Order: sequence, then structure tokens, then C-alpha cells
Amino acid sequence: MINRRDFLKQAAASAALLSLGEFDLGAAPAKARVLGANEIIRIGVAGVNSRGRAIAQTLSKMPLCEVVCICDCDLNAMARCQETVRKVSGKMPRGEQDYRRMLEDKDIDAVAIAMPDHWHATAAIMAMQAGKHVYLEKPTSHNPAENEMLLKAAAKYHRCVVAVGTQRRSWPNVVAAMDEVRSGALGEVHFAKSWLTSNRPSIGRGKVVPVPAHLNWDFWQGPAARGPEYKDNLVHYNWHWFWHWGTGEALNNGTHFIDLLRMGLGLDYPTEVTSVGGRYHFRDDDWECPDTQLVTFQFADKATLSWEGRSCDGTPVEGLKSGVAFYGDKGLTLIVSGGNAYQIVDRQGKVVKDVKSELEFKEGDTVNPSERLDMFHFQNWFDVIRGKETKLNASLRDGCISTQLMQLGNIAQRVGHSLNVDPATGRIIDDSAAQKLWSREYDPKWAPKI
Repeated sequence: MINRRDFLKQAAASAALLSLGEFDLGAAPAKARVLGANEIIRIGVAGVNSRGRAIAQTLSKMPLCEVVCICDCDLNAMARCQETVRKVSGKMPRGEQDYRRMLEDKDIDAVAIAMPDHWHATAAIMAMQAGKHVYLEKPTSHNPAENEMLLKAAAKYHRCVVAVGTQRRSWPNVVAAMDEVRSGALGEVHFAKSWLTSNRPSIGRGKVVPVPAHLNWDFWQGPAARGPEYKDNLVHYNWHWFWHWGTGEALNNGTHFIDLLRMGLGLDYPTEVTSVGGRYHFRDDDWECPDTQLVTFQFADKATLSWEGRSCDGTPVEGLKSGVAFYGDKGLTLIVSGGNAYQIVDRQGKVVKDVKSELEFKEGDTVNPSERLDMFHFQNWFDVIRGKETKLNASLRDGCISTQLMQLGNIAQRVGHSLNVDPATGRIIDDSAAQKLWSREYDPKWAPKI
């Protein structure tokens, strides 16, 4: 029986022998398999160090679903997730370090993508080309140009069902709260805000060190243009705070909450975006993105929305670490917590409606705070794949719009001025400095193609 050390050596050696020339990413696309109402959906999960492992664990507990493959460029993360799935399901999924190998498997019906942000769009497009249904964690992309690529790919490979991980769109009490807003229970809503506060520590100054033997650094970088060297404070989480790979707290968490504001008010693209903030805490470290940021979105004369992110100051807003609030002209405010609960309060702060959740939401759990709630979201995806329902709760279009709003906020932050936006397309109007951040440079081997 092969031991763990030998397994790691053999897997690393196999990965080193792989070359892109073995794969034809431009080959004729496969078609997504039509599944019967009671057929098992066979799923591969990619990117499993934290959130992806939680997704694999949750999927393994669901009926008529089998996690058959775990993919990660870190062999240690892969092995941990394989064992997690085995403990839950009683079956050991196979492991792949190369994402393309997983997509070649014709027995896999769908993939769940939880890789770092710079991988999301490329991985989803490749999966659609391989004829796989897709569950794509938010944000949908690293930059706005990739949202356009994703929507073009979804139109071309339209038999693939692509759902986005803005899972609150499926949580029962959150859905009920959005119905309250849309029904006029608060009157007209012209201002709504969202927020998240946390107490993230400093990431320090990273040292350039040899890449660990268990990590394929080239695969980890994937579509990102090669440049920054490997440092000991980057993998696996702190990449969020580097513009080259990550998108900051605005997309790490802001996407979830701005998505709810859009959902409640039925809004798409704004007309103006402004952002203020900066890196105010632990300045003597490598963190690049803002740790304190206030983004405002003006939707002509319809409404103003805002996102407040404080990564290193956990002082609550409206008594909550995270949430959204809708302010109506009847003097009523509806507040949704980060979980599956909401309240309506009057001008004096008196609670006039209090809807609690019977399902637990673990505040502060950054990996899997809402397993039972997320099952509603996965089930909706399954039902659409099987033809039982025709509408996704979190479509790719909605996911791309919510992602793009936060990307526009980051662009406004980086150029230091407000952006004028075409509300029909979400594109920036007459701003050459901002337009330079619309897309990115890619490693030629991995540049997304449709």
C-alpha cells in the first residue's frame, strides 16, 4: 500500500510532466448531459482548501448527488478534502491536481468552482466547453471584461446550467424579506445599505521562499500573468488582498450583500459609482486592497445603494457584524442579518416584525457558516439541471452584475475619482484611466477563449 509521502512524490512528479500541448482547449465543445429526475448528479469540486471543502462536504450530504472527484493544485488540500468526503459519504473521490484532467472525465456531470478569484471565469468557461454544468462561487470573475466573456460563453454553451454562489437568494427568510421590500411594505425605498465588519489580523511582510513540494505554483497562478514571486504569506487565503489575484473585501464579501440590495429593489447597473477608503490598519505589511472602504452606487433618481467594508474593525453596524438595511418612506426599515433572519423597525427603533431562523448561521465562520441553508441553493441548481424547475435563484447574469458593481467600486477606489456608468451595459463612460482596469493581462497558456 502506498504511503502518503510516496503519494505526494508521485503526484508531484506526474504534474511536472504535464504540458499544455496535451490538451486542446479549442476543440469542439461537448454537450451537457440531460439528466433524469432521479439520476445521480456526479460532481467534481475544484479549489478545496477552505470554502471548496465546505461545498464538497455539503454536496456529499445531499440525496442523488455524488462527489466523485476533488481537484486542487495543493496535494495536501486535495487529500484533506478527499478524506472529508469519504467520512461523509463512505466513498473516496479520486484526486486530480490538473483541472483539465477533471474536465476530460465524461462521467462527471457538473463542477463546483471555488478556486481563487483570478481563476473563476477561466475555469467556468473551460467547464462549459467541456459540457459540464457549473456552480461558480462568487465573485464570478476577477475583472469586468471576464463578466462579458462569461455571459457570451453561457449563451454559446446554453445547455450548461450555470449557477452562482450568492446563496442567500435561496435562504427562505431572506427571500421573504426581499418579498416584503418589493411588496411595498416599507413604502418606496430610495436608500439601502450593506456592510461587513471583521477583525482580520496583519498579514505581515512575506518572505520569498521555495514553493512547497505539495503545491503546483504554476497551476495556482493559472490565468494570471506571471510576475510576483512566491511568498510565505500568500497561499492559501491572503491572496484576497493582492490586486494581482484577489479583489479585496468588496468582492470577497460585498458581492453577497450588494446582491441582496439589487434583489430587493430590482436594480441592475448604476449611473455613478464612488469609493473612498484605504489601507488604514497594519500599514507595515503586504496587504494592497482597502481594509476600510465605502462604495456608493447612484441609480439615477431611483435609489442610492452603499457598501461599507471594514476588514480590521469589527464594530457593528445596526447592531450586526454584517447585513443589509432598506429604508422606506413609511418610516419603516427592514434589516436582514448576515444569516437567515430579519426585522422591521419603525422610526423610534421599535421592532414591529421579527422573523428568526430555525436554521443556524455561524457568525464569523468564514468557511462554512450556513451548511443547511446552502442546501436550498444547491437543490435549486439540481432541480434546474433535471428540468424540474426552469429558473435559477442565482443566475449567471445576476451574479455577473453584482460582481461588476463591486468591481466598479474597486476601480473608482484605485483611480481616485467617481465613475460615470452606462446603466444599460454597466460599462464605464469616457474614462481612459478607469478603462485600463477593465481587463487584465493573462498568461498566454491560460488566457480565456470562447
